[in-house]
Amino acid sequence: MTKILFVCTSNNDRSVTAEYLYSNHPGLEVKSAGLATKPPQTPVSTELLQWADVVLCMEEWHKTAIEDCYAACIEGKVIDYLDVQHQYPYLYPDLLEIIKKKVDAWLKNYDSKIQ
Repeated sequence: MTKILFVCTSNNDRSVTAEYLYSNHPGLEVKSAGLATKPPQTPVSTELLQWADVVLCMEEWHKTAIEDCYAACIEGKVIDYLDVQHQYPYLYPDLLEIIKKKVDAWLKNYDSKIQ
């Protein structure tokens, strides 16, 4: 079982949409969190980062922020970004399609590396 933490800015739209889409995906356990200075629904934390095997960020700056702020607890973890910009609300059809396409492609590439 691979544990994936999806991260965006506020944990209101992109990361929770990804969590929704992959919550019943075979072989995955997923959660989501946000980096915002205003309280996100679920903030990124050391506990969540330690739980995850993989951290999939929506934008490159999310990845950089996690690497800069949480270096001690992410050693040995896979951290990447999907390049999903913030322009759609939670579960918006275009957002569902973009996330599904990008995460499926990422998972296919990841699966081929660990087999």
